[in-house]
Amino acid sequence: MRGARVAVWGVLLAEISLLVALAAGARPPYGVVLAAEALVVAAVGWRAAVFGGRYAAERRAGAGRRAAWAGTVRALVPPVPRRLIAHEARAVGSIGLWVLRRRHGVGRGAYAAGYTGPQTAVMWSLIGVALVETVVLAVVLPWPLAHRVMLVVDVYGVLMVTGLHAACVTRPHVVEPDGSLRIRYGALFELRVAAGEITGVRVDRRFPVGKLVQPREDGSLELIVGGQTTVAVELAGPLAYTRPLGGRGTAHTVRFHADDPQALVAAVRWAQAQAQTQAQT
Repeated sequence: MRGARVAVWGVLLAEISLLVALAAGARPPYGVVLAAEALVVAAVGWRAAVFGGRYAAERRAGAGRRAAWAGTVRALVPPVPRRLIAHEARAVGSIGLWVLRRRHGVGRGAYAAGYTGPQTAVMWSLIGVALVETVVLAVVLPWPLAHRVMLVVDVYGVLMVTGLHAACVTRPHVVEPDGSLRIRYGALFELRVAAGEITGVRVDRRFPVGKLVQPREDGSLELIVGGQTTVAVELAGPLAYTRPLGGRGTAHTVRFHADDPQALVAAVRWAQAQAQTQAQT
């Protein structure tokens, strides 16, 4: 099975190489092109047969259609590609939420805190560069096939950057009425912190260096947006989290960015105070 998977990936890479060669103006023999396309059809057909067989086995075991599909995907698609596809699907869906001016996961009585301020200009710049690149390449490249390939690549890039920003706008941090906290970055990261796990929250502006989700040696976790964090949450004990590509860890302090950190801190403290008052009465 592993050898067959490697063969499938080899066929797909060979197909991409052939497309690049055609885009560059190469004219391989017709037999080579025909053989490459036949291999691609065979690889896709084999994968479809494997998926179909696994799905049928799940159904025979008593799983419903959705459960059988989910079990098949978990069994046959590696975790990292599966998570990337899920992230992209949520990003595209977020564009619809953005157009409709709706937000994900913000219920009645909850406080939503945006965090896109430091990255908005960068996102729009990336979209503008991609659009300009599309026009320039359409003028510079003399090969029609290259035009089509680059158009697909550029449209995909614009869609993904727009989706990433839309996901950040429509999925803000959320302070629930009970004082619990949802710390998020678009569709890539979410950490739920129960009210009882929060021992302190404060404004703490820092300018750290690192990736989007950056664990530190002292056991803290930083969710960095635009090179900064503005809020620190102290936890009663180590809290488990999952990174965008599936890596796991624990943290006793979480630092993240909010455009209005004072308002978020005040919302957490107010919600916790209200919850304590209701519990006492």
